[in-house]
Amino acid sequence: MQASDLRAGMCVLHEGSVCRVMSVMHRTPGNLRAFVQVRMRNLKTANSFEYRYASTENVERAMLDTMPMEYLYSDSEGHHFMNQQNYEQVALQDEVLGDALLYTLPNSAIKIDFYEDAAVGVELPNAVTLTVAETEPGMKNATASASHKPAKMETGLMVNVPQFVNEGDKITIDTRENKYLNRA
Repeated sequence: MQASDLRAGMCVLHEGSVCRVMSVMHRTPGNLRAFVQVRMRNLKTANSFEYRYASTENVERAMLDTMPMEYLYSDSEGHHFMNQQNYEQVALQDEVLGDALLYTLPNSAIKIDFYEDAAVGVELPNAVTLTVAETEPGMKNATASASHKPAKMETGLMVNVPQFVNEGDKITIDTRENKYLNRA
């Protein structure tokens, strides 16, 4: 496919690695040739970078198999997931999961991407509900938009929350931006 056909969310092969396209910007500067500025994340290393393609340059699209899997537990061998269709279990290492484990509770379902029978990445839902494990007491008469305070979730994730959120509250978090959305 041509670089001008790239869209956010697609997976491509870039220099031998599978990368997920995070954002695409097509530019045509004055009297120069058009190009496509792409922000990508390497699915194996979780590093993000930018790359510039000529708009007519060919890009190889990676075909991934996405399987819904249930997170079971973690031990010294890795983080164990079970395929919800055939009940096979897979142990994934920290490099594959990245920060995704901070949004994942036992028995929760996520989608895992496989490329040539090897797990290369995780697709989290856009929002997850977690319980606040630790936070400071809120200030009296504080409004929702006035100020925020740090809160530690049950998974260890740190999120800034409004003053009215207390320990034990269930809140919804946007996994793309690590932001508080609302109380659940």
